[in-house]
Amino acid sequence: MNDSSSVTGPGPAQDAPAEADVLVVGAGPVGLVTALLLARQHLRVTVLERWPQPYPMPRAVSFDGESARILAAAGVGDLLDEFGESSRDYTWRNGEGALLFHVDVADVGRSGWPDSTSMYQPALEAALAARAETLPGLHILRGQEVVALTDHGDRVRVGTVGPDGPREFTASWLVGCDGANSFVREAVHAGLKDYGFFNDWLTCDVILHEPREFHPNNLQVCDPLRPRTEVSAGPGHRRWEFMRIPGESVDEFGRTENAWKLLALFGITPDNATLERQAVYTFQARYATEWRIGRVLIAGDAAHLMPPFAGQGMCSGFRDAANLAWKLGLVLRGTAGEALLDTYTTERRAHVQHAIGMSMDLGRIICQTDPKAARDRDAIMIATRERGLGRTSREPAVQQLTEGLLHRDAEGRPIAPAGELGPQGRVARNGVEGRFDEVVGPGFTLFSTVPVEELLDADRLRTLADLGVRAVRLVVAGHTDVPGEEGAVRDQDGTYLALLAPAGATALIVRPDFYVYGAAADAAELALLVDELSAQLAAAGTG
Repeated sequence: MNDSSSVTGPGPAQDAPAEADVLVVGAGPVGLVTALLLARQHLRVTVLERWPQPYPMPRAVSFDGESARILAAAGVGDLLDEFGESSRDYTWRNGEGALLFHVDVADVGRSGWPDSTSMYQPALEAALAARAETLPGLHILRGQEVVALTDHGDRVRVGTVGPDGPREFTASWLVGCDGANSFVREAVHAGLKDYGFFNDWLTCDVILHEPREFHPNNLQVCDPLRPRTEVSAGPGHRRWEFMRIPGESVDEFGRTENAWKLLALFGITPDNATLERQAVYTFQARYATEWRIGRVLIAGDAAHLMPPFAGQGMCSGFRDAANLAWKLGLVLRGTAGEALLDTYTTERRAHVQHAIGMSMDLGRIICQTDPKAARDRDAIMIATRERGLGRTSREPAVQQLTEGLLHRDAEGRPIAPAGELGPQGRVARNGVEGRFDEVVGPGFTLFSTVPVEELLDADRLRTLADLGVRAVRLVVAGHTDVPGEEGAVRDQDGTYLALLAPAGATALIVRPDFYVYGAAADAAELALLVDELSAQLAAAGTG
């Protein structure tokens, strides 16, 4: 049992409310982002965390552009520079130093943020917790371990133990973000699909005594004698990782003296660096078969684990949070039926299956220890690079949505661009310029090139208002206002007009998690699109 507790939010821990709209179990990055996205919709949220203090050491070291956009939606966009920096590049070399692959990371990618940001996780969690303190409906209770869970059909009840004895909490919904060994997942008997992928790697987190530039900034050494990795881990921090070779003792491999021996391969010694920590991790690949059981949902590592080679573990958890939060908001406000939450499983599971598969494929390439197979791999990768077939910039790491709440044809297939991750460009409105989310704000958005009042009748305009859909009239940069257009949004870099043009669209609806719901070429198609969205939400259609 924990011997101390703390609370984020107004009042002492014992005064935290026993009832909430949503209980979140786990105060790691995914739990905190989930809680913030919910609380920013003016929902009452209580987070229950078993440990009395945040974990002080890093685990994840990077996130992608979509995750940066989600973090900004959670309220910490203005703090990203404090715990993160652009990853800049990613290079693969073989054991002899030959270049196998190189990618330059865009500083401004599709989501309006760097395609990859290197970050220091404790600082990220501190920023999220600080943001939580500003939201009156959000309480984070640390030192409260959930030991009992009951789904009563109309609410969820949990029992906790802490320094002040047992407590009970109830909520309409519960989200388990309590990690790989999730109590919540086990309590609701969610099944697991395990791919049987296991590799032991020694992770060494290092603080350099003097600032130093690394070229490349992120390096993968595909050496069959010892696959190893060197990456940025946020401002002032770096990480080295070394694969355990079959026959090596796990205990011996994880010792401090062995860590320094391996770090010496990169010129890192006790004279020029501090070893913040070292630990042997077993990389695994698995996912839960169901992510919603009654009024209980799971997210993050509770729902999926994957090797880190694609950098999509924590990012997948952030996508879980972004996908789930707006749906819970609609359900709790009575705008959508509870079955809408079934789309959480279908949409996110498909993404995670893709991310796990990609991670394992990269792992099989990186973790190759057979010398001949490694030589064959090197020859293929070098030839591919020399023919110019390798990537020159970071591409989205996940596929588009094909399941769930999307505009579909008569056969049930998504109609492009439905399911695509919507971009974020720079816009200006009423003298304010910035990223779209900063200027316009979150939620469902209907983009159109003509005033929406000219496209939809009064009933459908009311439907949009009831659903919380924000209408945005797009004009080209430099457009001069005419009467009635003062609130139009100028597409400063052409991002949104370029999205509409290939689809021949006059209007486009984008979901709160930034994925395109559907497009319409004219007023008649837009009327049908609005009717379809309304009907899907009313029926909580799963597609």
